[in-house]
This record gives sequence, C-alpha cells and structure tokens, in this order.
Amino acid sequence: MRDESMLSGILSHDKRALFQFYQTYAPKLSRYIEGKVHNPKDAEEILQDTLFNFLESLRDFEGRSHIQTYLYAICNHKIIDFYRRKKIRHTVFSQIPQLEALITELTTPEDELDTVLLREKISHALEKLMPQYRSLLQSKYIDGLRIDEIAKNFSVTVKSVESRLFRARKAFVKAFVSI
Repeated sequence: MRDESMLSGILSHDKRALFQFYQTYAPKLSRYIEGKVHNPKDAEEILQDTLFNFLESLRDFEGRSHIQTYLYAICNHKIIDFYRRKKIRHTVFSQIPQLEALITELTTPEDELDTVLLREKISHALEKLMPQYRSLLQSKYIDGLRIDEIAKNFSVTVKSVESRLFRARKAFVKAFVSI
C-alpha cells in the first residue's frame, strides 16, 4: 500500500490501513529507538508516544516529506524529551536530596489551595467519564501501571488498552475543560 493511500485510509478510519501503517513503521521505529534507549520498557513507551503523536497530527501532515521522515522527526523529539526529563530528575534529586523538603516548606497556603482545587477538578472530570475510561486512567496515571500490566488486569490486548487509553484521554480533556 502506498503512503498516500495508507494515509487517506487511516483518515477515513480504515482498520486495514492503520494495521498496514503499524506493520510497516512500528518495527523500524522500534529498532531505531532501541539503539538510542536501552531500557525496553522505556523504548516501548517512546514508540507508542511517537505513533500516537503521529496519528494525532496526521490531519496536519501536508506530505512535504515521506511518512517515515516525519515519523523519525517525531521520534527524535520524543527521545530527546525522554532524556531531558531523565537528566532533570537525576540532576535535581541526586545533587540536592534535601530539595523535596525545601520545596515543601516553600509552598504557600495559596499553592496548597490551588492543589486542592486542581485535585477536585480532576476528580469531577473523572466522575463524568464512563466507568471503563475512569478505571483505565486511574490504572495508568494514579496507580502507575504499565500498559502491559493494565492489559493483563483487564484481560485485553496491549493494543486494545492503547486505543482505549487514547479515547479515555480525549474524553477526560473534554470533561476537564467543561468544568
């Protein structure tokens, strides 16, 4: 399947085109990421982030480059972001272990109120979601489970969890913004 027909198929919700896209590009990206990120779980997370980001930005893709070039550009940004976050965490918390206590002391009552209000808003947004979406989001972001662990808990495939999480995140954003 040529790239143009694959893209138009994906945009028209053709599952075969999406499957072909995944079969074509996921292995290439995976090998590329594994050469840059040595932890397989981190590499898988970056791969999924890259693919989701591509699908979210597909409508804006103008075809001035090949799909593969566009995917690798997104992937490089995801890898850079991964290492940037890792470096910041390592630098901050290894160099200044007392930082957490210091930050806690510096919070003002207004900051604490903002935190409480944000938690309430998140809670209200979660309450507006379908129970399945709520459970998925809680498993991923509150319980901190990996996608494969969530799939095992829900007795579904990893791909199913990924697509459901995508829809759950969209529903959460819609609910959160409406509050």
